[in-house]
Parts: sequence; structure tokens; C-alpha cells
Amino acid sequence: MAAVSQLEGQVRGFLSDFGFEVYPFKVAWYNAVLEPSFHLPYPEETLAFVVLSIPSMFEKAFKPFLSQQRLQRIRDPIDECISYYLTLLKENLPNKRLEIIYDYELQPNKKPKFLAQTAAHVAGAAYYYQRKDVKNDRWGAEKIFGVCIHPQYGGWFAIRAALIFPDVQVPFLQQRPPTDCVQAEERRIQLLESFTFHWQDWTYRDIVEVKERYSEEQKSYFATPPAERLRLLGLQGELRESSHY
Repeated sequence: MAAVSQLEGQVRGFLSDFGFEVYPFKVAWYNAVLEPSFHLPYPEETLAFVVLSIPSMFEKAFKPFLSQQRLQRIRDPIDECISYYLTLLKENLPNKRLEIIYDYELQPNKKPKFLAQTAAHVAGAAYYYQRKDVKNDRWGAEKIFGVCIHPQYGGWFAIRAALIFPDVQVPFLQQRPPTDCVQAEERRIQLLESFTFHWQDWTYRDIVEVKERYSEEQKSYFATPPAERLRLLGLQGELRESSHY
């Protein structure tokens, strides 16, 4: 128990300095709520963490990363940034076998390697609101997407990765439910409709009172089409130069 608490402290202590939050979970909790095709292929008592980026990540991790990496070819700046810091974490835990699954990774059958919102929910990080959480379903055949809401940051965060420690078994780990911060039926309907039909206007993110939001610079970055983000950051010319090296 003490060794696991120490490991959790190391992971959280390292990543929190860069604007990340981590929450532990057992593989069993995740697999229990999903069909077998989405199961994580580890023993049920295996320790895992879900990694979230909070608003401060942009200033604490992303911008410093860009300033350090300017002469390298960056495929997707945010993805590369997350990979950079999680790889640093791995290097800081040389005696622990750590496997990292990123939110964008796919299985050979094109299904996600892990369902990020489900992981956040079972780890107690953020409540995953879905259609089934509304009693008076009025949408008929309409496709309604679920969304996680954080008790402090609302929708102003992102789920980035799962950290798996295959050699660490935690049969004693107690599950903590996520905070249900959108309890009223009409608010849940508002949230799901706002996320499904109007996600680009940011309003679903403020369904609860929040501690911190994305800065205007950060909002501008994420609102810009991916193909134009490098130009927004002033990196387009430098990346063309770097292709010669």
C-alpha cells in the first residue's frame, strides 16, 4: 500500500507542475462497464491512471514545449507536447514498467485503444453525462453525444492518456465516484444538446461554475482549424526549414 501511494505521489507530483491532473483506477473498473472489444488487456487488479490537461497546461507545458522544440518537425503540436511530458515521466520512473495509451490511438479495427471519457468517469475524475442519464428522452432517432464535466473546470479540460503499470496490482484500491455536478434534469438536457449541436460555441463548458477557463489565446488556438494552427503559432516557416535537417 505504501509503495503504491508513493508511486501515485511521484506521478501526480511530476505532472501537476505542467498543468495535468491524474486519477488512479483499476483496470477492472473500466472493463466492467464496457463490452469486451474495448477491454484493456491487463489483469483486473492492474493499476492505471487517467491523465487530464487543465487550463494551465497551455502556459505551463505547451508554450514552453514549443519554445524548446522549434527546430523539430512537429506533427500535431498538442499531441507532441503531451507525448513529450509523459515520456519525461516515464524516464523519471526507470524502475517501473509504464505503458502509455494516448486518447487518439486506435486499434487495428479502428476502434479507440481506450475510451477516455469512460476512464475519467470510473476514476472519479469527471462525470460522464450520457443520454441514459436523462429520464425524459425527447430526441427520438437523433444522435446525442455524451460529455464529461469536471467539478472544478466544467468542460474546460481534456482527457489525454491512460498510464498503465502492468507490474503493479492494487486489489485494495477503493473506487471513488465522480462528482455529479449537473443533477437537474433540464440542465443535463441543456448540456447534452449544447455539446451535441453547438460544441463550437464553448457554452457547454460553462454548465457549472468553474475555477478557471482557457485563456483567450488558448481558445483562439483550439478554435483554429488544425491545418492553420502552426501558422497561428508562427512556426510554419521554421518547420519548413527544419525539413532540410
